Amino acid sequence: MSQFENVTAVKKANIYFDGKVTSRTVVFPDGTKKTLGIMLPGEYEFGTDVKEIMEILAGELKVLLPGDSEWITISGEGEFTVPANAKFKLQIETVTDYCCSYIQE
Repeated sequence: MSQFENVTAVKKANIYFDGKVTSRTVVFPDGTKKTLGIMLPGEYEFGTDVKEIMEILAGELKVLLPGDSEWITISGEGEFTVPANAKFKLQIETVTDYCCSYIQE
């Protein structure tokens, strides 16, 4: 899906790591949320409250998922899932465009 229809966009940006990671929240009619964002090169660690599906739209990065010892490399497009109440690490090599879906289970 290249665009979202009938959604509400929250004006205030989500800003992390001194502005190196930013996103905007999109709210769907059923109340579900996604964020659309950009990550600049660097190393980051994030925590989740709910299950998250990270769709990489463009960029070069490595991700270390909870409980894993091997980094996953994504070049261009890709996707990974992080369980609720977990931490994951990212090594961003080039400017990365992403869409994060929050899954209530």
